Amino acid sequence: MPGHLALVTDSTAYLPQQAVDRYRIQVVPLSVAVGDEVFAEGVEISPKDVAEALRSKQRVTTSRPSPETFAAAYRAAAEAGAHGVVSIHLSAELSGTVEAAQLAAAAAPIPVRVVDSRLVGMALGGCVLAAAESVAALEAARAGSVSGDGDGGGRDGAVAADADAAAADLDLVVASAEARAAGTAGFFYVDTLEHLRRGGRIGTAQALVGSALAVKPLLHLSGGRIEPLEKVRTASRAIARLEEIAVERAAQQPVDITVHHLAAAHRAEPLAERLRERVPGLRELYVSEVGAVIGAHVGPGLLAVVVSPVIVSPH
Repeated sequence: MPGHLALVTDSTAYLPQQAVDRYRIQVVPLSVAVGDEVFAEGVEISPKDVAEALRSKQRVTTSRPSPETFAAAYRAAAEAGAHGVVSIHLSAELSGTVEAAQLAAAAAPIPVRVVDSRLVGMALGGCVLAAAESVAALEAARAGSVSGDGDGGGRDGAVAADADAAAADLDLVVASAEARAAGTAGFFYVDTLEHLRRGGRIGTAQALVGSALAVKPLLHLSGGRIEPLEKVRTASRAIARLEEIAVERAAQQPVDITVHHLAAAHRAEPLAERLRERVPGLRELYVSEVGAVIGAHVGPGLLAVVVSPVIVSPH
């Protein structure tokens, strides 16, 4: 029998710690620099730290993990008995993280499939959870079939069979993550486009239009990029519209929803409760503050809603 499959993601998935522990997910941190000091996201710097730095006009930048950091994660998975790794990350349009993972995967001691989710936050996190549920289903199915295993045609035949099974497992888990990604949508409101403009995540012209007209922009993830969706005149109208868009997207289907914020719990928690009442197919509802990396690019006041369809595992 092959060993288990390992899951790796990055710190911008903002997964609940309970899920990380339950599914033994390895989280590789991105870096955040405040002035001349560099910190590992989720380990050495908090969202509050970043919000305060941005409010005080300090220079805040972010950077991807190094290929060696991913290589170490993949080696650790192999040493722990994994027969393969599925490594799922934030959009390559927003970060070089996928590229770093691919460089490390090419030299890993076990097969590694790198997945560009083309998403970020719990939009990415939902893909990781779908993959984790798929891994759990595979392990349960394999445990139930152990008693029926035969000789397999000798040692060479068993090795070949294990390699085939490992490849098939990787295909299934990647497919689960990609199916979840295909149906997931992320919508968000920011108080200002300035932080996105400074980080190069949205065009200067778009930022200037928002500032000149004093509009409150609604944005969304499209093709792995952050794109304008609508412009609304006031913050209250923007948040009300964000709610309507989320309800329309969820429709009647079973979904998981995450409400993200940065230094705006007073906005996020009431919105989450309204969505709980209005979305009939709601399975899980998360409310979480985005981490330092995303916070550095959106600024305090962010409010976002991620709608992820519940995908039934094919196995």
